[in-house]
Amino acid sequence: MNSSMEIEGRNDIDEDSESNRGSMWDLDQKLDQPMDEEAGKLKTIYREKKFSAILLLRLAFQSLGVVYGDLGTSPLYVFYNTFPKGISDPEDVIGALSLIIYSLTLIPLLKYVFIVCKANDNGQGGTLALYSLLCRHAKVKTIPNQHRTDEDLTTYSRSTFHEQSFAAKTKRWLENYAFRKTGLLILVLVGTCMVIGDGILTPAISVLSAAGGIKVNKPGMSGDVVIVVAVVILVCLFSMQHYGTDKVGWLFAPIVLLWFLLIGSIGIYNICKYDASVLKAFSPVYVYRYLKRGGRDGFMSLGGIMLSITGTEALFADLAHFPVSAIQLAFTVVVFPCLLLAYSGQAAYLVKNKEHVVDAFYRSIPESIYWPVFLIATAAAVVASQATISATFSIIKQAHAHGCFPRVKVVHTSKNFLGQIYVPDINWILMILCICVTAGFKNQSQIGNAYGTAVVIVMLVTTLLMVLIMILVWRCHWILVVLFTGLSLVVECTYFSAVLFKVDQGGWVPLVIAGAFLIVMYVWHYGTLKRYEFEMHSKVSMAWIVGLGPSLGLVRVPGIGLVYTELASGVPHIFSHFITNLPAIHSVVVFVCVKYLPVYTVPEEERFLVKRIGPKNFRMFRCVARYGYKDLHKKDDDFEKKLFDSLFLFVRLESMMDGCSDSDEYSLYGQQTQHSRDGLLNENGNTVGSVVDTTLSSIDSIVPVKVTTTVGSSGQASSQTEVDEVEFLRSCQDAGVVHIMGNTVVRARRESRFYKKIAVDYIYAFLRKICREHSVIFNVPHESLLNVGQVFYV
Repeated sequence: MNSSMEIEGRNDIDEDSESNRGSMWDLDQKLDQPMDEEAGKLKTIYREKKFSAILLLRLAFQSLGVVYGDLGTSPLYVFYNTFPKGISDPEDVIGALSLIIYSLTLIPLLKYVFIVCKANDNGQGGTLALYSLLCRHAKVKTIPNQHRTDEDLTTYSRSTFHEQSFAAKTKRWLENYAFRKTGLLILVLVGTCMVIGDGILTPAISVLSAAGGIKVNKPGMSGDVVIVVAVVILVCLFSMQHYGTDKVGWLFAPIVLLWFLLIGSIGIYNICKYDASVLKAFSPVYVYRYLKRGGRDGFMSLGGIMLSITGTEALFADLAHFPVSAIQLAFTVVVFPCLLLAYSGQAAYLVKNKEHVVDAFYRSIPESIYWPVFLIATAAAVVASQATISATFSIIKQAHAHGCFPRVKVVHTSKNFLGQIYVPDINWILMILCICVTAGFKNQSQIGNAYGTAVVIVMLVTTLLMVLIMILVWRCHWILVVLFTGLSLVVECTYFSAVLFKVDQGGWVPLVIAGAFLIVMYVWHYGTLKRYEFEMHSKVSMAWIVGLGPSLGLVRVPGIGLVYTELASGVPHIFSHFITNLPAIHSVVVFVCVKYLPVYTVPEEERFLVKRIGPKNFRMFRCVARYGYKDLHKKDDDFEKKLFDSLFLFVRLESMMDGCSDSDEYSLYGQQTQHSRDGLLNENGNTVGSVVDTTLSSIDSIVPVKVTTTVGSSGQASSQTEVDEVEFLRSCQDAGVVHIMGNTVVRARRESRFYKKIAVDYIYAFLRKICREHSVIFNVPHESLLNVGQVFYV
């Protein structure tokens, strides 16, 4: 975006200059000749424009393999699920085609590609990304660990609005009651769980539909053979996940592009060969006639027609890989026209061959290219499945960052692309459930019913979240909000009411799967919230710490103790528990808080926020490590080293500030520093020592101050103090570092209701037992780990 802005600015300048109106061809012919400065600029503009256009085309091409695989494989099974009992009237095919055309136009094209995709969180899509965007514009996050310094991050973008505006009133309406925040979170979790359900159902229906082509060409083959082939493909697909898609991902886009071109070409062939009159389905009149003539059966068939827009939510969830403009270009130029041609071609074939509706796609393929199309269809189904599986891994990671999923192992599968991850536990769970669905139902119809239920619920959740995005983030006029919401809900609620009739015919599967994941996610979030509230209410008074004196009433032994806590402010209860049960404490104590913010990433240079707790001779610090929901802890990242580098840098900056005179350079940051001091004094309740609150993002602006203002004896003294303290910290680091972590057990009170006891004492306790420990995530050596146990009741 910055590049395009720069190019436009240069164009404005060059167009006003008469000396720079030479042709681009002349510039290309004189590459080796000397050019004046203005001609050189024009040459650069030409090259940048050409590069930008080529880059956009390349990204649009690559997006086909990642974003549109699921949507592109829908023609394999839509007409069969629309007419599971067969076609009684050829006019029904025209009506169904008309519904498909307008569903593709209204939902994927208009709603998602041109509206919803613009509601991204710095390029990140999906329901959790929308939730993060809302959390920055309103205080709707249920875990209140926000701090004013978080808003200074470069990635923490937000907008402000007038107190009397509709947006401000909506914001206050959301913030005033905790149950509204909880309701919003549950809505987001429902959408998230349904997307996870898509990760199970997409491979099942796509691979099973593709494998069904074997039986079409070999009518005598048993249906069980098709099931076995589909299961084998699925097992191979999930077993290969740990290799990642980095090495084979370059194949995805050519496969999907070839698939779209094939189904579009076959569609044109069938329209010309069988019945070109199906093109009259572009008239919406046939939608009305179809629903009027079909009655209840016609209305229920909407559940099958809705499968033509499955993959639309995956389009939004996979948004992070490509810019919106590339996705829009790929959809409008390749995906949309090819899908319309494919469905129109199948409709033309079915008008003349009503009895072939079960295998409409494969029956409509010309005999000469049947097996090549079958192989490409199978490959496209695998690509579509891969995209939804990868999206599921990413969603699990985001849910964990929001405190809504247990800690699981996350493996990086690519050194070049940070977003490509593999979650082993989730992978095998998805594989088992996917095989159960495929082998259990054995036909596309029931799996299609289940798939439709999951997709329409995700769309409804996205629509409701978009209402808040349009009000709080975009600040749209209420008429536009009502118009978008009304049109979306009319279409989606119609589909939703249709799939409700098929709950007993397979539609219950995503509800059960999503219900199980919802219970896990909400119970984990509830336990996390209660643990945070416990630490907040039981944190130690700073007056008590100061009253203990510099030795804290104990023997201070050489070394550094890293005390991990959920708190970003105050001294945690675990510390008082530690010093009242042990006779010694380390010479330096650092309270480490690792927290996730509602942003997609936190830059490395802004990762750590360091401040001092108490007087200098107490040698106590706090370090807050901040992460976005897309940031990942990799084992090759030396968390401890980065933490100490930030601590040493803080001590140097603090000494520099103490030694500065009242020069102009220092006054630029004096207000910020004083504000930080006041904030910490209010937090601790005492006026103690010299307190400085700074982040690594301010290094560049503060470092020059040392050169111009550290003068005289006071400057030399502060420099000596800085060296002494840094050397002391280094000597303590050399003496040894101990990681002190709390092992908090959460239990329900005796008088609690039975469902709360089940949730806390059994479900949450089980999840805590099987999830990964913090020490494993931060790569803490076992010999340096000290667990402090405590129990609290909720």
